[in-house]
Amino acid sequence: MSGAAGGGGAPALELWGGIECTVNRVGDAYHDQLDRNGHARRLDDLDRFAALGIRALRYPVLWERTAPDGCASFAWADARLGRLRDLGVRPIVGLVHHGSGPPQTSLLDPSFVDGLARFAREVAERYPWVEDYTPVNEPLTTARFSGLYGHWYPHGQDGRAFLRALLTQCRAVAAAMRAVREVNPRARLVQTEDVGETSSTPLLAYQAQHENHRRWLSLDLLMGRVDQDHPLYPQLLRWGASPGELEAFVVSPCPPDILGINYYITSERFLDERLERYPSWMHGGNDRHAYVDVEAVRVVAEGVGGHLARLLEVWERYRRPVAITEAHLGGSREEQLRWLAEAHRAAVAARAAGADVRAVTAWALLGSFDWDSLVVRDRGRYEPGVFDVRGQAPRPTALAALVRALARGERFDHPVLASPGWWRRPERLLYSPVSLKERGAARLERSGDGPTIEPSDRAAAGKAEGPPVLITGATGTLGRAFARLCAHRGLPSRLLSRLEMDIADPASVERALERHAPWAVVNTAGYVRVDDAELEPHRCERENAAGPAVLAAACRERGVRLVTFSSDQVFDGTGATPYVETDPARPLSAYGRSKAVAEQQVLSILPTALVVRTAAFIDPWDASTFVADALRALRDGRPFSAAEDMIVTPTYTPDLVNAALDLLIDGEAGLWHLANRDAVTWAELVARAAALARVDTRHLVGCPSRALCLVAPRPRYSALGSRRGLLLPALDDALARYLAERDGGPAR
Repeated sequence: MSGAAGGGGAPALELWGGIECTVNRVGDAYHDQLDRNGHARRLDDLDRFAALGIRALRYPVLWERTAPDGCASFAWADARLGRLRDLGVRPIVGLVHHGSGPPQTSLLDPSFVDGLARFAREVAERYPWVEDYTPVNEPLTTARFSGLYGHWYPHGQDGRAFLRALLTQCRAVAAAMRAVREVNPRARLVQTEDVGETSSTPLLAYQAQHENHRRWLSLDLLMGRVDQDHPLYPQLLRWGASPGELEAFVVSPCPPDILGINYYITSERFLDERLERYPSWMHGGNDRHAYVDVEAVRVVAEGVGGHLARLLEVWERYRRPVAITEAHLGGSREEQLRWLAEAHRAAVAARAAGADVRAVTAWALLGSFDWDSLVVRDRGRYEPGVFDVRGQAPRPTALAALVRALARGERFDHPVLASPGWWRRPERLLYSPVSLKERGAARLERSGDGPTIEPSDRAAAGKAEGPPVLITGATGTLGRAFARLCAHRGLPSRLLSRLEMDIADPASVERALERHAPWAVVNTAGYVRVDDAELEPHRCERENAAGPAVLAAACRERGVRLVTFSSDQVFDGTGATPYVETDPARPLSAYGRSKAVAEQQVLSILPTALVVRTAAFIDPWDASTFVADALRALRDGRPFSAAEDMIVTPTYTPDLVNAALDLLIDGEAGLWHLANRDAVTWAELVARAAALARVDTRHLVGCPSRALCLVAPRPRYSALGSRRGLLLPALDDALARYLAERDGGPAR
């Protein structure tokens, strides 16, 4: 795909960036994304952002951080805004981002308004050259989470708290912009909001209509549209608004200069009273009906409207400049690429249809933490963005290359973009599909003569296409896991047996590459019997060292990416801290030597290859792995022996496969260590798994490794750490997901 410039005198479509900077309060605890992603401590992030070619950056000068006790300290902001100015990147300064203000105020406190206005004036006086402001990010969303659902402080759970939080934030936006414009009359309001649509069954049309009117409230208030003719006016009075305070918005509106649309795959909802179709934990309702509020993408046959529908809808309603101010998707790398690419295409299409779309914002440049729980828990669940912050320095992902290309109007090609995103594939449907057309289900009625998006245009129920990933090792645990997860991620793949491609036979490799024309090869084939390798060293060497070298040479000739796997057995076990990629390989066994030789040969032949060291598989789809054998024996009341003097870092294969595929898509090369965090003995591993599975451990026998009569010498300590990034979750997290998947749940 390629970028696009504006035509007919319209300004060119810009690429912006943004940092997830939420400082939300839960009880008395503040969850600060800038601390968690490390940007609070890294000035040089701004140089990384500028190198992407972005024109503007949504940047936090947050009230809670800058003036927590009422006295502002601008040293942090001085250095960063000054650096952005030097770099030629225009800041869009945010003052409150899903926050509730410093500890002495809240969204239900009238003093919030004057307090934010005073702070905004201080910011404007200190940085008079700044022209773009977002005083409060997503006031409607924040009011819902803080006043209606009770997730964030002040934890309201009714319409009155919701409306008061919303009115407070909108009044604060207007007051802040008045204060800023008294200093800088050129200042522009870039107002962000999530405006996802709700549809429903006919019975619940009244609730869908209410939510579809409600989603515009923050923008309608700022635009001065909430008068006696507004469809929600009577409800607002019942929730405690006075006619006077609503009239104040009409008399003195604060219309945004740019309407910022934050659209997520969860933004579109479907309401369904047929509870039996859904799990009980999803059941909810209102005072009239019980129903389920489900993500539309999971049940609506026609699919979701997407960015294009939302852009055109906002343009038709307000006829003011629009921008996509957050384009981000949690999940695997190819889906993140597909989402941002789709958002940019939508912006180009909306401009072609006549909408004044100014920019697309690559959001969460540094990723985000714990948004899977709406930031109400501190669990360390991280979603990478344009950069991945889990290493010693932020690492650019494949998204960085896409952003650079879009910012420069250049073509960007990646094999994974040949397939549609999961939200456009049939597997998106988790429940019995509902056709909005066939059932007469309720969707918001639009007025105006502007362009619309027909359901057939947005269904796009495509399938995975494009060149495949070639996977060797069809009979092995890891090969089968790769094939399964490639299918889940919409990555075309071919899983080959040794008969279909013998990796140690150059002619066989050449024939397979010629036939399948892959863009990447993932080599999981090899000799895995560590003890038998002492008796068959030549066979082990052929499969584990010669084979990967042959693959590396063939991939070099064809320009094909290569991933191959090594082992913690390349180390001698004399260390006392987790081994990292730069530690020298000193194998003890024939198996370990074959892996060490393979590492050297592959990277010598093909420096762009990705060589992954890993260890001790825990696999939900293979009943013959160590943990599966142990739990089976303990459940049956049989004794199970496990070494208590050998320390390893076990690896959950779905985590390993997903991380390796992400690194492959990112274009990473060289040695990487991938294992779940936590070093344990084999006996401790069984005990942890048994505890989570609620299995009695009376028959677990911890013993010295010599009692197991192992033929091959093994390192007593082979825990894997990393200098490049600890990408896999903690062991207990992995074990919990292993047990859930093994018992029929999803492996994530």
